[in-house]
Amino acid sequence: MQATFDMLYDQSRTGSKFKNLMSIISSSENIKLAYRNIKKNTGSKTAGVDGRTIEHVSKLTEEQFVRYVRNKLSDYKPKAVRRVEIPKPNGKTRPLGIPAIWDRIVQQCILQVLEPIVEAKFSGRSHGFRPNRSVENAIAQSYRLMQNSKMSYVVDIDIKGFFDNVSHAKLLKQMWTLGVQDKNLLTIISKMLKAKIKMPNGQIIENEKGTPQGGILSPLLSNIVLNELDRWIESQWEDIPTVKNYLQYHTKKDGHVDKGYKYRMLRKSKLKECYIVRYADDFKIFCSNPNHAKKLFIAVQKWLKDRLGLEISEEKSKIVNLKKDYSEFLGIKMKLIPKGNKWIVKSHMCDKAIQRTKNNLKEIINGIRYDSGSNDQARKITLYNSTVIGLHQYFRIATMIAEDMGNIAYEVNACLKDHRMKRRIKKMGVITSDFIKKEYGKSKQLRFISKAPFLPIGYIKHKSPMMKRNVVNAYTKEGREEIHKNLSTIDVGALRFLMEHPIPQRSVEYNDNRIALYCAQRGKCQVTGYELNPMTLHCHHKVSRLQGGTDEYKNLCLVDKDIHILIHAKDEAVISKYKVLITNTSALNKLNTLRKKLELEPLTI
Repeated sequence: MQATFDMLYDQSRTGSKFKNLMSIISSSENIKLAYRNIKKNTGSKTAGVDGRTIEHVSKLTEEQFVRYVRNKLSDYKPKAVRRVEIPKPNGKTRPLGIPAIWDRIVQQCILQVLEPIVEAKFSGRSHGFRPNRSVENAIAQSYRLMQNSKMSYVVDIDIKGFFDNVSHAKLLKQMWTLGVQDKNLLTIISKMLKAKIKMPNGQIIENEKGTPQGGILSPLLSNIVLNELDRWIESQWEDIPTVKNYLQYHTKKDGHVDKGYKYRMLRKSKLKECYIVRYADDFKIFCSNPNHAKKLFIAVQKWLKDRLGLEISEEKSKIVNLKKDYSEFLGIKMKLIPKGNKWIVKSHMCDKAIQRTKNNLKEIINGIRYDSGSNDQARKITLYNSTVIGLHQYFRIATMIAEDMGNIAYEVNACLKDHRMKRRIKKMGVITSDFIKKEYGKSKQLRFISKAPFLPIGYIKHKSPMMKRNVVNAYTKEGREEIHKNLSTIDVGALRFLMEHPIPQRSVEYNDNRIALYCAQRGKCQVTGYELNPMTLHCHHKVSRLQGGTDEYKNLCLVDKDIHILIHAKDEAVISKYKVLITNTSALNKLNTLRKKLELEPLTI
């Protein structure tokens, strides 16, 4: 599908209108790709109103799966969306809508085709739920505006119940404006948006506005809605047309256009200099002086009401002088402090995040303290370590993160000093993970419980957040080369052969895992490590199907046809014939591991 997505992206950039997208959406390749993307999502194991999950779908053959999705698309009638209330840290709840599994697959089919079209139209100042963009990019852009561009005032606006108040009619018009003009597709999306909601008490209610949080298409649709805001803010300064075409623009190697000379000329006018940075429905508008900020605050509030029908939260929306107060964005609070003759960014974890982290880690430690055995202890230590790693990876872009983590460590480490924990914690142990060895191996704070590493929350170093490079793009050949340049190459011809020649009468899960394993094993035999020929490649069940083995990824591996015979061989003549293929101890050990799973005798060279 890559060539098709590239074509859609390129055509969208040149202003094409798309009136026949359903043929691409309903193609067998796009449908199979949708299964692949849905399967790796942990949410695929969550049931909708019909009680079905990805496990029910995976048992179908590829032909049955494709036919069923095409039938759904030809006469689309969505099932009700299951409403779930997710608790928030402040004690309130967030409503989540979980569509039925087949509706999620249909949404994924549509998402894959819509994304390259709208990506070509989206602003470079939007970072939420977009390919190759992240929280780090949004924070980096904020730091740059504050420190380099001297934007010392920020307009903080909180949209009241954004996902629950999106106008369906307005959204469809915005899609039409972006070039998505396939009426059949817009009809299906309209039906999705209007799908009824099944409340936790069983009550079924109508849905006249909003996009349910939890739907696969919802993040993309929310970006379509707010893209109009991004472009409007940009039109006030960055993209404002000028009488003179400033020829001093120049394009750098990464595709960035330098507008510095234009901005210097514009600053001589009375225009309001402003820049937006947005992550989903959370956004900041940076300004250079308080008068501009006040006028923009009123203008944006009025624009959201008149154009999108959205209200703002009066309590949470405000103007912040960054030289005096902190402004919170995506869990990080930031301000400007003087250093010499300039102002630099100072940022911390926000207060709520610090308190939430303390409570969460104390709760996990309490679980370790009163574990119910070695397996339970190992599971809880893993949970603790993964939580620490997640916190460090996310918040290390705050400039004062070492101070914040030290504050957290002071309280958390106090929980480790009671007699139950003290007798378990040792200074020596075994580190088997390369990641942990690299990130925490030099720390004197590192401790061990039952020889397993227990990671130090206070051991962290600040990392400067990186801007997204313009050349990086999932829908151009050059952009993908930049993304994948550190990955080893795979024989694409062999991969295509496997895609186009699925094993008949086998489940869609089996055939999809066959492709995934070819990539994971770098096209090499699991036992010998030699290059696999797609014509003689076999997919082996580690636990045989007769013994109850499934088609799930962890129960499969790819081997050469002759090696597959040797794995299952019991007859001495067959073993003698094929044993010559095993030329080293490593291959023999791998072979015997697979034979042991089948309860067969190990072989010797």
